[in-house]
Amino acid sequence: MSAGDGYAVLRAAGVSLVLDLVGVMPQVLHWGADLGDLGPEGVDALRESGATARVANSPETPRAVTLLPVERDAWAGLPGIEGHRAGTATTPRPELVAADVEVPADGAGGRVRLDVREPIADLALTAEVELEATGVLRVRWTVTPGVEGGASGAGREVYDLSHVAALLPLPARAGEVLDFSGRWSREREPQRVPLVDGDHVREVRRGKPGADSPYLVAAGTPGFGHRSGEVWAAHVAWSGDQRWIVQRLSEGAGAHAAVLGGGELLRAGEVRLAAGESYTTPDVLFAWSDAGLDGIADRFHRRTRARRPRRRPQPLVLNTWEAVYFDHDLGLLTELVDRAARVGVERIVLDDGWFRGRRDDTAGLGDWQVETAVWPDGLDPFVSRVRAAGMEFGLWFEPEMVSLDSDLAREHPEWLLAPSAGVGTSFRNQYVLDVAHPDAYAYLRDAISELVERYGIDYIKWDHNRDLLEAVIRGGAAGDRPGVRRQTLALYALLDELHERHPALEIESCSAGGGRMDLGILDRTERVWTSDCNDPVERQQIQRWSEVLLPPELLGSHVGAARAHTTNRVTDLSFRLVTAAFAAPGIEWDITGCTEDEMVRLTQWAAFVKSRRDLLHGGVRVHADLADEQTLLHGTVSEDRTRALFAWVRLASSAGPQVARVPFPGLDRDRDYVVRVPDAFGPTAVHGREPAWLEQARRAGGFRVPGAVLASAGVTLPVLQPASGLVLELTAE
Repeated sequence: MSAGDGYAVLRAAGVSLVLDLVGVMPQVLHWGADLGDLGPEGVDALRESGATARVANSPETPRAVTLLPVERDAWAGLPGIEGHRAGTATTPRPELVAADVEVPADGAGGRVRLDVREPIADLALTAEVELEATGVLRVRWTVTPGVEGGASGAGREVYDLSHVAALLPLPARAGEVLDFSGRWSREREPQRVPLVDGDHVREVRRGKPGADSPYLVAAGTPGFGHRSGEVWAAHVAWSGDQRWIVQRLSEGAGAHAAVLGGGELLRAGEVRLAAGESYTTPDVLFAWSDAGLDGIADRFHRRTRARRPRRRPQPLVLNTWEAVYFDHDLGLLTELVDRAARVGVERIVLDDGWFRGRRDDTAGLGDWQVETAVWPDGLDPFVSRVRAAGMEFGLWFEPEMVSLDSDLAREHPEWLLAPSAGVGTSFRNQYVLDVAHPDAYAYLRDAISELVERYGIDYIKWDHNRDLLEAVIRGGAAGDRPGVRRQTLALYALLDELHERHPALEIESCSAGGGRMDLGILDRTERVWTSDCNDPVERQQIQRWSEVLLPPELLGSHVGAARAHTTNRVTDLSFRLVTAAFAAPGIEWDITGCTEDEMVRLTQWAAFVKSRRDLLHGGVRVHADLADEQTLLHGTVSEDRTRALFAWVRLASSAGPQVARVPFPGLDRDRDYVVRVPDAFGPTAVHGREPAWLEQARRAGGFRVPGAVLASAGVTLPVLQPASGLVLELTAE
C-alpha cells in the first residue's frame, strides 16, 4: 500500500486499487491486476493516461465516474445516491472533505475512510473502502442528514432516501455478464448475456434474496469460464431486498466502459431520516480474477474461512424430514437414531412436526412449544437416545413465519407483518411474523432459548419458506409502513442475541431450500441448506454454481432415497454418495428400510468423507472447463497440492465421440501423482469398458503419472452412464 497527497494505492493478493483523491470526489483509477508499488510518478502517469478525448456534443468538462456518481458529473446512469426533502434537494453535489488511510502492519490491503459533504440536501456521507487481505474489496456508505436542509432550505423536512449504490468501473474488455436465476429446487441457474449499452438490472423484491436471486453478478472477457478469462464480480451481502446492476452508457464511464455494483433496494418511504439519524448500506463485496470464476471463488472462500473460522469440523448430519415427514413416532425415530449411529452420523436433526398443533403444514407455526399429544414426555426420550449414541441434537424452527391457525396468531394479530386491510395470500398456509415488533421479538428469543437450554440443542435448522409480499408494519390509523429493512435488521439482531446467549449453538440458514444464501446471513449462521432438491443430477449443478461464492463446507448436501422426493427421478446410491461428499454431507433418508448392503456402503462412505474432511472442507475448489455440458470434472486440491479428490460426473447422455484426454485443474506440474479409485462410493455405471489405466488405479498401488501429464495433456476418462459419478483420489509422491 502507498499513499500520498491526492492518491491511495491498496494492494493485496495480486490486486490493486488506485484511488484518485484529487478533485471534487474520489475516482477509481484502477481496480484489477496488481500494478506494483506505484509512487507519485506512477499514479500521475495512470491519472494522465486515463484522460479522455473530447468529442463533439460532449460536456466541456470531461466526464468522470466517481465513487458516488451523480448528474453534476454529467453521469446519466444510475446515480450513486438519490433522495429528496419534501420533493426538493434532488440534485446532489457531493464533495470530498477528508480522506484517511489505514494500513495493516503486514501491508496487505488497507482501508480508506472518505468523509463527504453534500450541500444541496445537507448530508454528511462516509465511505469505507477496504481492500481485504484476500483481494476482496468491500464498500459501505453511511448517510446522515443535517438540520439546515442545505441549499433547498427544507431543514425541517426529513430526508427521504431512495437508494445508495456502490459502483465500481469496468474496462472495455469486460464484454459479457453472468448472473443467476432459478426457482424452488432449481436454484443458482446461470444465465449469460452480452454487455451492451443500457442497464442490466436485477431487483429482488421478495423480502429475502430468493431462489431467483442474482446471488453474484460477474462481468468478464467474452467466454470466460471456470479457469479462463478475466472477471470482475460483485455480491450484495444483505438478506433483504436488493438491487444489482451492470450498466454501460453509449459515452462510456469516463476512462472506463461501464460500472458494476449494487446495494439494498429501498421501498418508497422505507428510510426517512431526521436530522442526526443515519442509514448505513449493506456491504457490497467486489472481487477480481484473471483465472476465471475459480479465481473469484477462491477469494470469497478464503474470505469466509478467515472471517468466521469453524471451531471444529462440520458434523455428518442425519435430518429426519424425508425419513418420517410429520410422522413423529418415537419407535421409528429411535430405530433411525440407532441405524445412524451405526453408519457414523454425528448429528441428528429433528425436522418439522414436533411443536404444538403441527400435524401437517396448515397449522401450528408460531407455537414453539412441544406437542404433548405426540411427545407426552417431551423430547427428552428422543434426545437422550441421541446423546447416548454419542451424537449431537438439532431441531427445526421457522421463527419468522406464523400459521393463522395458531395460538400466537389468534392472540396477537398485531404481530403479523401484513397490511391492516387484510393479510393477503398465503404460501404453504403461512404468513409473516413481524420479528421487529418488540413483543414478538422477545417471544421468539425466549421461546427458542428455553428449548435450547432444556434440551441442550446443538444446532437449529432455521427455515424461511415464503416471500415477504406486502410486508408492511401495521400502523392502524397512522398508516402502514414498509417493513422489509426493519425485518431484516431484527432477524440479524435475533440471530446475534441467540449466539450470545448460547455460544456453542450452530444455526443453518434454510429458506425453502437455498433461497437466502448471502454473506449477510452467513455472518450469523454456520452453514446453509443449499436446496430442497436432493436429486443428485440437479444437485451437481446447484452445488457447482453455489460454490462461486460459498466454500463447500457451508453447503448442506444430503444423501436421499433412490427415488428423489422433489423430481421422482431414480438414481444409483453411488451417484448420491459422490454428490453429497463434495459439500457438507449428510443423510435425509429412511435408513431403517435400507438393505444390509446399503448400510455397509453408507458406513464406508461416512468413514471416508470424515477422514478426508480437512481436504474437502479446507482445500481449493477447482472446475474443469469442458465442451460437453453433460459432463463435469470438479475437485478439491490441498493448499500444498500434494492431495486432491476429483469427481468425474455425467449428468445425461451426449452426442459426439467418447471422451478424449481431459486435463485436471489445480495440480502441480512438477510432481508425480498416484491416482487411486476409493472403494467408499461403490460401483460406477460405465458404458462399455474403462480405459486400461483405471484398472491400475483400482489396485492397491494405484496408477503413477507425472503432474505435467495430468495438468496439461490430461488422461482419458471412462464414458459413464447418465446420472453417474466416479471419484479419483490423487496423492503426490
